[in-house]
Amino acid sequence: MSAVFSADTAARPLGDDPVIDTTTQTFAKDVLEESRQRPVLVDFWAPWCGPCKTLGPVIEKAVRAAKGAVRLVKMNIDDHPAVAGQLGIQSIPAVIAFVKGQPVDGFVGALPESQVKAFIDRVAGPAGPSDAEALVAEGEALLEAGDVPAAGERFAAALKSEPESVAAVAGLARALLASGEVDRARQTLDMLPASASGDARVAAVRAQIDLLAQTAGLGDKAPLEAKIAADPADMQSRFDLALLLNAEGDREGAVDRLLEIVRKNRSWEEEKARKQLLQFFEAWGPMDEATRSGRRQLSSLLFA
Repeated sequence: MSAVFSADTAARPLGDDPVIDTTTQTFAKDVLEESRQRPVLVDFWAPWCGPCKTLGPVIEKAVRAAKGAVRLVKMNIDDHPAVAGQLGIQSIPAVIAFVKGQPVDGFVGALPESQVKAFIDRVAGPAGPSDAEALVAEGEALLEAGDVPAAGERFAAALKSEPESVAAVAGLARALLASGEVDRARQTLDMLPASASGDARVAAVRAQIDLLAQTAGLGDKAPLEAKIAADPADMQSRFDLALLLNAEGDREGAVDRLLEIVRKNRSWEEEKARKQLLQFFEAWGPMDEATRSGRRQLSSLLFA
């Protein structure tokens, strides 16, 4: 895996802990002096503060992911109230960013991880991809190239590095699915919390699993094509043929068969063909050429 460096981070010692505690006596060294080398975030907290306990793990994770671009210094205001008083801190958790010995930015309250990352990017500049993100990107490229075993290894390594990575879980499930391990792919997705169910990557893999279940037992294309030739009004055979074509990788052919149904009988089986097209689009992803072409053609039919 290739490393990502910037001129600033490459010059810094990598052994120093990016998260430390400070006291009134060591504040000048830990914060003011250090901030002349890189931005320092000071987290003012107290043991009795519930939101502090929520923010703590989030900001520590974000700072560690910044790979040395910023340091987090934690100050317990119960034990060391003087600095917080001098800065006019009236509510905690409060995070103040210091640059070149001066406070330059800050926030109050337990922000979500995305906003904490945005704050760090604003203060220190974008940190670049994390190790897990880099591994996921490699896995995606390998999967696209058809190297399914190597892709699975990258996704598994990303999960080991960041167990809560939705992208890594979805990628591993896709690799398992490409290997024919449908049950393991489903079990892998079940690792995710319910809150991840709306993620487009997760929805795409679930749609692919559902499509495999629909295709099972449909048999060969030839009998279906013969039925359609004998009876052009046989919408079910057209529908089943679309599923088989998709399973064989002929996405354009699958779209064409379903569009034929929409064109001939839009309301057939409560718009079953239109709904199946939408499931295809979800499974293939929004940037797939068959998705984009199919959406354009479907829109033309529906809104003509």
